[in-house]
Amino acid sequence: MKILIVPGVYIALALLLPELGICSVESTLDAVHLKLVNRILPAIGALGLCFAAGSFFMGHPNARQHLWMAVLGACVGFGSTSIIDFVRALVR
Repeated sequence: MKILIVPGVYIALALLLPELGICSVESTLDAVHLKLVNRILPAIGALGLCFAAGSFFMGHPNARQHLWMAVLGACVGFGSTSIIDFVRALVR
């Protein structure tokens, strides 16, 4: 009896929720890409700039290095969409 229940549940779910079978990996990766590029990377770049500014104002001896690294990270974070589009164009 158990052997028939599990496939029956899968068939019932497939009939009741057919849109679950139409999902693709590419759309999921695009959604993750958009969240990562549009929200997370710029936020990390801004946090890095805030950390470097705090380090500079507190008089840390390596503040200049922190600022340069933060500016480089912010350029990568805010320019990540252009960088990804450039790499995609090169691959195609």
